[in-house]
Amino acid sequence: MIELLSPAGNREKMNAAIRYGADAVYLAGHSFGMRSAADNFALDELKDAIAYAHSRGVRVYITVNTMPRQHEYGRLREYLSLLGAMEPDALIVADLGVLALVKEVLPHMEIHISTQANAVSAAACRAFAALGAKRVVLARELTLEEIRAIRADTPDSLELEAFIHGSMCVSYSGRCLLSNFFTGQDGNRGACKQPCRWNYKVNALVVTEEKRPDILIPIEEEKGEAFIMSSKDTCMIEHIPVLMESGINSFKIEGRMKSAYYTAVVTNAYRMAIDAYRTGAYQYDPRWREELESVSHREYGTGYYFTPSFENANTCQNGGYIKEKAYLADVLSYDEAKGLALCVQKNKFSQGEGAVVLSPGKIGAPCRVEALYNEAMEPIPSVPHPQMRFYIKTDVALREGDILRGE
Repeated sequence: MIELLSPAGNREKMNAAIRYGADAVYLAGHSFGMRSAADNFALDELKDAIAYAHSRGVRVYITVNTMPRQHEYGRLREYLSLLGAMEPDALIVADLGVLALVKEVLPHMEIHISTQANAVSAAACRAFAALGAKRVVLARELTLEEIRAIRADTPDSLELEAFIHGSMCVSYSGRCLLSNFFTGQDGNRGACKQPCRWNYKVNALVVTEEKRPDILIPIEEEKGEAFIMSSKDTCMIEHIPVLMESGINSFKIEGRMKSAYYTAVVTNAYRMAIDAYRTGAYQYDPRWREELESVSHREYGTGYYFTPSFENANTCQNGGYIKEKAYLADVLSYDEAKGLALCVQKNKFSQGEGAVVLSPGKIGAPCRVEALYNEAMEPIPSVPHPQMRFYIKTDVALREGDILRGE
């Protein structure tokens, strides 16, 4: 059974992942995780989130994947004890010292090795398994051919996980010193400022190294700007069959810093594609890709799955984000008799506007906003206030958990 693993930067995003088809979610507390700028979960929130996910048959993996310094291990020991009492399904670790401490403090805890550990060979994967790991998250620099070879040379009891969608990093599996150099914020401790996305001015469109003048490194330039380190986002939606047959056990979506809308849409698209493959009559639906184009993203590519990193710079021509469709509202409940949905606003919109309704397991479908009412059921022309609750009447039936977005 191949797992679809979605990001959960906070409770709203976790709920979206679960509602739209995730088999498992990965998240972090406020300590020792590689996305310190995400909202993340306080300890009491973690306990409730894990219980909620488990009640819906969804597994929870907690990231403890920074590289702690010597003085932090006392606090880490206490943190691990608290996490163990909440019964997550696994901890994701990168540092060997952390792995050893998890085994000591929580001897029965399932351990996943983070992509930060840079596993690029079967030998490395087997070594991690010998140290007690149940799963290895493979380095993003691997090709599909290399992943197949690793699978063939590792025991079936060791699970392999790979990123199939989301942001890539120009550094080696995310280990980068640029952020620390420019800002003093260490990317290896969860505080990356993403200097690889910054705009660097250049005086020529080709870079050469002084002792290697025959090796030309082209710099893509657009409107006088160059993004020589900003990687394209990975998107493997068109290649689900080869992924399903590769031996990967868990398909991972990047994006704990992204919106709940992103989490819902991306999880939904891959859920539909995976389920279509499992029917035995798979046919690629280009609308899955169209759904993924509706979320905020950089230029899409296939990472290094089909081209080795030394042959493929995988960098953007435009370093900025392609903006997502407007996330209008979440549907909280629906009264079929009255044809009214209670919603919570995410972005302003007005009566008469066209919209798209996204439901779990379905492609977004057009709808028309026929009427809007406040909570007192008084007609209103628009919903201008963030998080306001309101009623909406559309020309199609809605249901709890649906998302309304702009056309």
